[in-house]
Amino acid sequence: MKKVLSLLLCIVMALSFTACGSSGQNNGTAEGSGSQAAAENEATSSMKVGFICLHDENSTYDLNFINGAKEACKQLGIADENCIIKTNIPEGQECYDAAAELVDAGCTVIFADSFGHEDYMIQAAKEFPEVQFCHSTGTKAHTEGLDNYHNAFASIYEGRYLAGVAAGMKLNEMIENGEITADQAKIGYVGAFTYAEVISGYTSFFLGARSICESATMEVTFTGSWYDETAEKEGATKLIDDGCVLISQHADSMGAPTACEKAGVPDISYNGSTVDACPNTFIVSSRIDWAPYYVYAIQAAEAGEPIDTDWTGTLATGSVVLTEVNEKAAAAGTQEKIDEVKAQLESGEIHVFDASKITVEGQALESYMADVDTDPDYTADTEAVSDGYFHESEYRSAPYFDMNIDGIELLDTQF
Repeated sequence: MKKVLSLLLCIVMALSFTACGSSGQNNGTAEGSGSQAAAENEATSSMKVGFICLHDENSTYDLNFINGAKEACKQLGIADENCIIKTNIPEGQECYDAAAELVDAGCTVIFADSFGHEDYMIQAAKEFPEVQFCHSTGTKAHTEGLDNYHNAFASIYEGRYLAGVAAGMKLNEMIENGEITADQAKIGYVGAFTYAEVISGYTSFFLGARSICESATMEVTFTGSWYDETAEKEGATKLIDDGCVLISQHADSMGAPTACEKAGVPDISYNGSTVDACPNTFIVSSRIDWAPYYVYAIQAAEAGEPIDTDWTGTLATGSVVLTEVNEKAAAAGTQEKIDEVKAQLESGEIHVFDASKITVEGQALESYMADVDTDPDYTADTEAVSDGYFHESEYRSAPYFDMNIDGIELLDTQF
């Protein structure tokens, strides 16, 4: 897979999040910010760019994309009125309609942020060949063969692994303090769907936790929705009632974090800090910083240069970031341990999906055929294990790790 590390290698910055409306989420972090020059940059480009979001700022997932869009446009000198963001666009024909409206408005590059938008973005790309269409979390760009349709993702499994390290540190502290026994180090995880993206996320988080706390186990419940505050809160509460002593999530509302704050259970969120709403329980959060990709793709489109068919951001491109650790809730030494493990990931000294650390039904992981060239039957087509580890997001940008490994129990799989 072609990977671009050109101009982006110098863009190692993260977004300064704003409060998440009525949800009570504050995404302000110390992840870093763009240069002062970028912040003060006046509009210098007449280019118009469009963004299609599944929800609005009340979704932590969509807020992360929206802030990335605004930051990229600021860096590139694109006027606010030429950075057109459409929110609450369902994963249906409405996505195509929104894309067509953005084309009519003069946008020359259009981004969409949700998995179910893909077929409608492809439909628009075929109808408007002069416009570049970029889709995050999609899987079909490398098989569609369209010059103006592209997928992008990031190695967020590395960010989730690092968040898992923080979870393992907390579990060990709880064991050492006599709050729980080693065999009670059970993590709860609220997931949206049983998609590879979610499976890859909770598995990498679990492997990070178990790299620190060897006795850790995990239970996963699914809501069947990317954004359902009630279902996510109920899911977290169910896990807590079942004896889970730390909660994480791959769902987009404040449901799980607020359930943890109410119950006094440590929580690791996703897509931004929840420290303002959950000061006693929030530990850390990982997220994809989309600004580097947006900058790269917009610059390429403006220059008439090709955009990668499948682009994967990394720790090195500044695309995978963590919030500031909340020392009030985290175990002592958590930030130092995260920094240590991050350096090992970047150097290649360790790999998230190290085959020696994974068993499936008691068997060592030696080979796995992954479904990379997605088809209706999800046919396995690519050997993903070599050199001692599973090569996630290397054969296409979107995750394809979909194994159920030992140590993780799925409470429901209907979604």
